[in-house]
Amino acid sequence: MLICQLSDLHVCPPGTLAYRRVDTASFVRRCIEHIAALLPQPDAVVITGDVADRGSAAEYCHARELLAPLRVPVYAIPGNHDDRALLREAFPPPGGASGPAEFVQYTASVGPLALVALDTIVPGDGGGMLCAKRLDWLAAELDRLRASPVVILMHHPPFATGISYMDAVGLQSAYPLEPVIRGHPGVERILCGHVHRTILRRFGGTVAVTCPSPAHQVALDFATGAQPCFVMEPPGYLMHRWTETEGFTTYAAVLGDYDGPYRFYEGAAPH
Repeated sequence: MLICQLSDLHVCPPGTLAYRRVDTASFVRRCIEHIAALLPQPDAVVITGDVADRGSAAEYCHARELLAPLRVPVYAIPGNHDDRALLREAFPPPGGASGPAEFVQYTASVGPLALVALDTIVPGDGGGMLCAKRLDWLAAELDRLRASPVVILMHHPPFATGISYMDAVGLQSAYPLEPVIRGHPGVERILCGHVHRTILRRFGGTVAVTCPSPAHQVALDFATGAQPCFVMEPPGYLMHRWTETEGFTTYAAVLGDYDGPYRFYEGAAPH
């Protein structure tokens, strides 16, 4: 099974730039063309939040157009730039188990895998949280899914990144979440966004990973008091491969113009 993870698309209305200089639509279009040409195709695409830049209806309409070349199921969760109701309308959750009506939380099946979507947003705030109602639903779902390998989707990562201005708008507290995850060894990955770059950390007995953006990245700056900045590093996405015998392996894919692939050897390989 292959799960392709995108995050932080920040799609704007047509002809509009994000942060005065980033043509996010062009970057997303190139990313989707790249993924649509992959062989084999992923079994599903997940988007871990910030589909839109300002949460407007025009942005979600544009996002759907940009994602239209994908011929596999797409599962989205909200980020702090998203509007819950408009995201739900543009990317309806699958039928089946769903969480409290005021949140975008649901479970989807991708072959033998269970995707459990969590809603960490606080409307009007860049930071995130998981209240008791959201956590209780998660705990009940994980109990129900004890026989299945599980992938959890959430926008705000459940750990400090060391990038001070991102941690200031991170998850308010991961302490209530950690024992819930630790009590369910079937949780294979926690897939997150928000930070616009790849970061991995163990959490609750599993691995939590943040995904780069297909457009701009957050500057990797560990200085105390650093100002929020983005950089136009090569964009990318993550691919997660699962097999029954090997479990999960995560790969970082970089988008851009570069040569290759070239064969290492012509004819027989040297001994």
